[in-house]
Amino acid sequence: MLARRHFVAIAALVAFTGSASAGGWPDRPVRIIYPYAAGGSADLTARLIARRLSDRFGQPFIVENRAGANGVIAANAVARSAPDGYTLLWAITPQIAIVPAMTKVAYDPNRDFVPISAVCTNRFALLVNAGVPARTVPEFIDYVRAQTKGFTYAEGGVGSITHLSMVLLLNRAGLNGTNVSYKATLPALTDVMAGHLPAMFGVLGDALSQANGGAIRLLAVSSEQRSTQAPDVPTIAESGFPGFRTMSWWGLMAPAGTPQSIVDRIAAEVREDAPVAKPHQAFFFLPMSRKRMMTPTTSAASATLNCGQRFSPMCQRTKSVTLPNASRSMTLPSAPPKTRP
Repeated sequence: MLARRHFVAIAALVAFTGSASAGGWPDRPVRIIYPYAAGGSADLTARLIARRLSDRFGQPFIVENRAGANGVIAANAVARSAPDGYTLLWAITPQIAIVPAMTKVAYDPNRDFVPISAVCTNRFALLVNAGVPARTVPEFIDYVRAQTKGFTYAEGGVGSITHLSMVLLLNRAGLNGTNVSYKATLPALTDVMAGHLPAMFGVLGDALSQANGGAIRLLAVSSEQRSTQAPDVPTIAESGFPGFRTMSWWGLMAPAGTPQSIVDRIAAEVREDAPVAKPHQAFFFLPMSRKRMMTPTTSAASATLNCGQRFSPMCQRTKSVTLPNASRSMTLPSAPPKTRP
């Protein structure tokens, strides 16, 4: 009798595993954990992909915003989730490739996740409040240098590309700055528009739509080439900082151990829709070609090492500053060697 019970239990387990890996998935809603607050182009892109996957698989793919610690809270939640294909991570460069190189986190981006597919890359814009007199990058550098009480800027999370892009630019110019950190880029942009802070790096799609309203001014883009949507905005590289380039990628990941058949099915659908191209053009992002998209067998190691090693020296030269208003954290880079642009 005991042997029969063991046989039934094993058979049930095999049936369950087989259904998860061989076609029974999905039979209920799937969560896509988004690592920042709602709103902005990145959030809208995640929801666009979720809608496409819902249509393809016949089950709801629900975007769940889990903001905090520059995406670490979301990444840690997904890393600890059951590897059954029902919890995915909308992965963005910082929590996978930068924050683990800056500080200790509870997950290993190489060990605890399986990459499904990249979706797109995006560039950033150096922007200022319309009241700031600078209209070019050299004028912006002069403006920062003239701030006798120090230069303070907004960013969308410590270790985010919006943060490190400014750190890189200031280091290249031999300047210091104090960053005010937000839970996402959009709230930071809102404060720059309102004049509470003078400048930041923002996602080009978000920034360009607001620049058209006159509240902010775009000085330069962070990519190697100008954007076709904003051809009059120069690159930082051509504005006195040759070789300057900061970009970010977005994609889908799952907890390590997720059945390969599920990973393959999601990846195939994302690649099939890779030109989510027309919608992405509206957001000013760069959809990835199928050849460039992250395949399920691609490790996140190269992204982690390339990005983390590049910024680690600058990140190690930072010290924390406590604000009376605990809702905002600030980091002050120590003075780098002074070099003229």
